[in-house]
Amino acid sequence: MRAFLIGALTLLAGFGVHAGAWSAELIMIEEPGCPWCRAWHEQIGIAYPKTEEGKRAPLRRVDLTEPWPEDLKDIRRERVTPTFILVDAGNEVARLRGYPGENFFWPLLDEMLEKLDKAQN
Repeated sequence: MRAFLIGALTLLAGFGVHAGAWSAELIMIEEPGCPWCRAWHEQIGIAYPKTEEGKRAPLRRVDLTEPWPEDLKDIRRERVTPTFILVDAGNEVARLRGYPGENFFWPLLDEMLEKLDKAQN
C-alpha cells in the first residue's frame, strides 16, 4: 500500500500537484450566528463541492472568531462575514465581501475564477 501511495504522489507531482499544497481553494470567512453565512450554506454550500467550481476551488471554512490560520498569514484578515477569498498557491487572487444571494453569487464566482485563469497563465 505504501508503494502505491508513493507512486500516486509521484504521478501527481508530475502534473504539478503536490501533497498538502493543492493549488486553488475558496476560503470562506464566517462566524457563528451570521445570517448571511447560514443563507449561503443553505442555498449554495450543499451543492458547491459537487460543482465544477467546487472541484476547481474546494471550499475551506475559516471561523473569524478563531485565531487566524498560520498558512494564511500572508492573506489579509477580514471583518465582514461571509467573505470569500480565492487563493492559489498561498496567494490571494480575488475577494468577495458579503453574500449577494444565489443569483449573483455564481456569476461573481465565475469572475473570480477568470482571474485565477489569468494568474495561472
